[in-house]
Amino acid sequence: MSGLIYFSSASGNTARFVSQLAPHVAQMQIERLPISPKDPMPQAPHPYVLICPTYADGEGRGAVPKQVIRFLNDPNRRAGLRGVIGAGNRNFGATFARAADVIANKCDVPVLYRFELAGTDTDITRISAGLEHFWRAECLTT
Repeated sequence: MSGLIYFSSASGNTARFVSQLAPHVAQMQIERLPISPKDPMPQAPHPYVLICPTYADGEGRGAVPKQVIRFLNDPNRRAGLRGVIGAGNRNFGATFARAADVIANKCDVPVLYRFELAGTDTDITRISAGLEHFWRAECLTT
């Protein structure tokens, strides 16, 4: 079964987005990475897509949340990653959804989509249709 893994800070924007997306991708296992570094990491469904917000300074440093780095530093969890969806705030210009680019480059997976803050209905529609198409294509190539 394919899945989604996501990180959301205390602001909850990404969590709100995923809660709106969940009914459209009900066949997928969805897991949230913990906010606290003391909490255990979830088991990653294989394969999965990661949804990650960006937290960067003005230069783009620190774009990937530490919990996401911790999650992906485990080779077994990283092995299931097939793509990344980035979240961010367009007010930050060139660093908008930068975490997705960093993860995609380091893990050699595609950036599938970018959305702002908690997303829109259009983002939900595009991502749910895109994931369905992506997983169908993935099944044909693995």
